[in-house]
Amino acid sequence: MKRTRIAQLIKSGKIGACFTIMGWVRTKRDSKGGFSFIEVNDGSSLKGLQIIADKTLSNNKEEILKIQTGSAVSVTGKLFDSPGKGQKIELHADEIMIIGQVDPEEYPLQKKRHSFEYLRGIAHLRPRTNTFGAVARIRNALSFAIHKFFQEKGFYYIHTPIISGSDCEGAGETFRVTTFELDNIPKKDGKVSFEDDFFGVPANLTVSGQLEGEIYAMALSDVYTFGPTFRAENSHTSRHLAEFWMVEPEMAFCDLTGNRELAVEFLKYLFSYVLDNCEDDLEFFNNFVDKTVLATINGLASMDDQFMTYTEAIDILKKAKVKFEFPVKWGLDLQSEHERYLCEKVFHGPIVLVDYPKEIKPFYMKLNEDGKTVRAMDLLLPKIGEIIGGSQREENYDLLYERMLAQGINADDYWWYLDLRKFGSAPHSGFGLGFERLVQLVTGLSNIRDVIPFPRTPGNLNI
Repeated sequence: MKRTRIAQLIKSGKIGACFTIMGWVRTKRDSKGGFSFIEVNDGSSLKGLQIIADKTLSNNKEEILKIQTGSAVSVTGKLFDSPGKGQKIELHADEIMIIGQVDPEEYPLQKKRHSFEYLRGIAHLRPRTNTFGAVARIRNALSFAIHKFFQEKGFYYIHTPIISGSDCEGAGETFRVTTFELDNIPKKDGKVSFEDDFFGVPANLTVSGQLEGEIYAMALSDVYTFGPTFRAENSHTSRHLAEFWMVEPEMAFCDLTGNRELAVEFLKYLFSYVLDNCEDDLEFFNNFVDKTVLATINGLASMDDQFMTYTEAIDILKKAKVKFEFPVKWGLDLQSEHERYLCEKVFHGPIVLVDYPKEIKPFYMKLNEDGKTVRAMDLLLPKIGEIIGGSQREENYDLLYERMLAQGINADDYWWYLDLRKFGSAPHSGFGLGFERLVQLVTGLSNIRDVIPFPRTPGNLNI
């Protein structure tokens, strides 16, 4: 079935030429003059295409009567300039065929607007709405831009494992992978014995591809991963998912300054790309979801590389004439309210914080000369707080080993990671970007469950 996408017709369709389009009916309106006005959308753009169908044509009459909202149809006809408001072109049908019929009594998308909560319950149909079609197109554009940015810089795309033997940061919030029958788990000396499990050792879904990414950075210099990660955090907030996507570059021969500069350049590239390639979808979100979306993204596309130390940030927060919900004290991690205050009230834009206390950061971050802080960085944005976290990695074997022991980590489980520090070790750095948080910022949607196609949260595994 040869067809032309509606987005292509809107962009460069030749007036007077004959085209076949296929898509789903959004609305149908019959006029007294014997014409039907049918809006069809195929997902290729926010805008649909208006079809003018003459019910007196014998090959249209029966089909037009059967068409309902949600029907999949094929329409062949000529393209004309449209005199109607809100559309430049329309297709005058010569032939209409119903490909997939809909029972209007059962189809759950009859109304023009539904709550996001309602739509989460029909995740198999919500992509047909304007909002979730636009989210999908923006996710696609940002995904492509991520690959484009790194490929143009000579980075290599690495596929790191989803099944892992480590939890990267020692957080312990992992999903266990096993082939054991759960009602008959073998035990030895009162503890679960993994000797007869599939891998012979405990295994889990990865929380990050970073550590494996470092392996390839120590051979290919500049690499990145972009894939799903998992965290078994029993959180029901609008900011957390059990399955989410991470972008994680790793660079050999790179210090914290180079890491910070790349992170800022990366975000500026992504914001510029989506502004250039998703104009209609961004305008939709700016009009109907968050009226500051376009202003925010335009500002971020030209952000400055501002940075300060964690210690300096703590001093500013202590002097703030604001009553924070969470305490401000050196040695405590910053909360979203602190991060947003710094961005929105102090710097009026993005800020990168560096040199965090070693006690609140993972074992692999490089220790500073003061012995109290590590070469960590968090890139904070208005409205969202932290969007990128990264560090210069510890390349010294002895210091890394000591950090593992200090944090109660079994160094034997990371023998290969330590090996990298024995054989041609070099300074290296990297960061992680939570992809869904990026999509949230670009769309203005407040709930992270609405920016991923199939949200995985506690108690929710619908599709």
